[in-house]
Amino acid sequence: MTPSTPVLADRTALVTGAASGIGAAIVRRLVNDGATVLAVDRDEAGLKVLAEAVPQVEPVPCDLADLAAVDALPAAVDVLVNNAGLQHVAPLHEFDPERFSLILRVMLEAPFRLARLTLPHMYDRGWGRVINISSVHGLRASPFKSAYISAKHGLEGLSKVIALEGAAHGVTSNCINPAYVRTPLVERQIADQARTHGIDEDAVVEQVMLGPVAVKRLVEPDEVAELAAVLYGPASSSISGSSLSMDGGWTAH
Repeated sequence: MTPSTPVLADRTALVTGAASGIGAAIVRRLVNDGATVLAVDRDEAGLKVLAEAVPQVEPVPCDLADLAAVDALPAAVDVLVNNAGLQHVAPLHEFDPERFSLILRVMLEAPFRLARLTLPHMYDRGWGRVINISSVHGLRASPFKSAYISAKHGLEGLSKVIALEGAAHGVTSNCINPAYVRTPLVERQIADQARTHGIDEDAVVEQVMLGPVAVKRLVEPDEVAELAAVLYGPASSSISGSSLSMDGGWTAH
């Protein structure tokens, strides 16, 4: 039997926040499906480890807070995965305005810049996939995360505009909306959440992170990667402008 051609043979993907967590899981899944992957992250050491472990990965060190550097990234991309993110937990009246601006720059303006950069190539080829790693917090709000939630809600709107503009050119755009995923970003915020809520760290996981969900566990990065694969795979051409919840029943309330 002749092996089937990988679904992303001769395609190039760009993944931000690629050195760990969800980004690294998606990079591995893209490579398994035949793509050449531009792995973008400011963590150069993490990118080196990833590139040594996974073939077809080109490490591209870049701090997405530097928008001029974002504009200089490669434009010949068929699958764009906007994944990079950061978090800050504080009451609104104590929230550092500079931190607020940084989070929106990395999590909303950089995805806009990357879409603006790569869409002409997708339009020329008559095919493209934009996959935005949003969050349940793109659909719901929680206290003490004003910047993160503002950025994710903005990403939801940006994704829908890309879907409408790209439809005539064979380009789709969607969001994936997981609840808390077992990543370094989530692990780092447990102490901040404990301090802000006035509870211990074990209670943060039980009450804050798992309290709203019916499925009482963290989402695994590989689960998010599998859903991303649906959004660039054979069934993807009519999935556009959508927000796909992977939230353990959070939004069922």
